[in-house]
Amino acid sequence: MDYMLNPIICTIWCSQQAHVFAPGIPYWLWAVFFALVFTLLNVQGVKTSARVNSALAAGMGVVIAIFFVVAARYILGHPHDGAGFYTRPFYDPSLWNTKAVLGGTSIAVLTYIGFDGISTLSEEAENPRRNILLATVLTCLVIGILSAFEVYAAQLIWPASQPFPDVDTAFVHVAGRAWMPMFAIIGFTLLVANFGSGMGAQIGAARLLYGMGRSNALPKSFFGAVDAKHHVPRNNVLFVGAIALIGAFVMSYGLGAEMLNFGALIAFMGVNAAAFVRYVLRDKRWTPSFVLPPVLGFLICFLLWLSLSRKAVIAGTIWMAAGIAFGAWKTRGFRGNLIDFELPAEE
Repeated sequence: MDYMLNPIICTIWCSQQAHVFAPGIPYWLWAVFFALVFTLLNVQGVKTSARVNSALAAGMGVVIAIFFVVAARYILGHPHDGAGFYTRPFYDPSLWNTKAVLGGTSIAVLTYIGFDGISTLSEEAENPRRNILLATVLTCLVIGILSAFEVYAAQLIWPASQPFPDVDTAFVHVAGRAWMPMFAIIGFTLLVANFGSGMGAQIGAARLLYGMGRSNALPKSFFGAVDAKHHVPRNNVLFVGAIALIGAFVMSYGLGAEMLNFGALIAFMGVNAAAFVRYVLRDKRWTPSFVLPPVLGFLICFLLWLSLSRKAVIAGTIWMAAGIAFGAWKTRGFRGNLIDFELPAEE
């Protein structure tokens, strides 16, 4: 569900933001444009996608550096009330609302969704057993550090006590307050970022479907085929592009993001539970360093999962129930493996 929802919400967001920049062009036309561009670039092969995303990442890195410079200049150039000013973004007793914090955090989890999609490209990577692991960990680490510093700086520039003109584009307004030209620069950069995410999400979903097709979890003749020229699962790229376009017309960004988090938080709970079983129950490593991380990780994810909206929980539960039923039918009561994602042998 998550891999299919990711390209959908990227298409929706890019189309909405482009419509803000060019309101004369209707949203539906932007949706068609982005779905087609994502699909056409990914059909050309993973090297094309990698080159495009590398260029986008370099440009976004420059913009992030500029933001930190203008943010520091704004914060240091305006008066504040001492040390409390710098700690207030972490905790302000006059504004604290546990329910609101948990609800916001359950949506902010979206920041981390997608880094695990790197694992679906193991067959395109050199030395995948090392590089896929390294890329996944570094992506999560860099995203976490940058996001934390960006949000901290943003709240120093725009305190929580002041409402935003539009919460969906809050960070753009923050950047504009720090330095007016940054309003347009950050808005365009966010569009570029989601463009890169949309491309990566589509090829990740296509590779996942290929793994399912190759394992006969889905019809192998369609989903398990690879284009001989570009070495990509072209049928799946086209299929995901069509789904993203349809989703852009029938789903809102908010619902899509929360449904995506519904599945992701369940997956993260599963990862923590698996780590606990593997190292604590099986290997009998009952030390705090092995017990506390998976237990705390599971509880935090569970708490965030409970904070999702009712619509997202209902829609996600229906999808999950359908998936479990399909898996049970396909494996005759889970007597065999549904999908095989074994890595290729090292060269």
